[in-house]
Amino acid sequence: MAFSKQQLQKFAHLIHIEIAPEKLEEMNIDSVVEWLDKLQQIDTAGVEPMLTPAEHGAPVREDIVTDGDIRDLVLANTPDNAGTSRGYFAVPKVKDGE
Repeated sequence: MAFSKQQLQKFAHLIHIEIAPEKLEEMNIDSVVEWLDKLQQIDTAGVEPMLTPAEHGAPVREDIVTDGDIRDLVLANTPDNAGTSRGYFAVPKVKDGE
């Protein structure tokens, strides 16, 4: 299956890339298309689809709270005590209200 220069320019336009006319002369798109045609002919009848070629799964651990209920220790790191009595960090205003 051979592609003309006009067809290659149209493909390039459709995928929003620029190909210089001199590059069209040296492009060997036909071999790529032939290879893709060969891939289409492979019998995959008994093959399960997969999301990734990796055979391992993600490690699973129990969802246990390990450092909870230490609010006072965390709030002790604040540079000023503006919001610590209410249980939050006070930060400078970064945007004026409208």
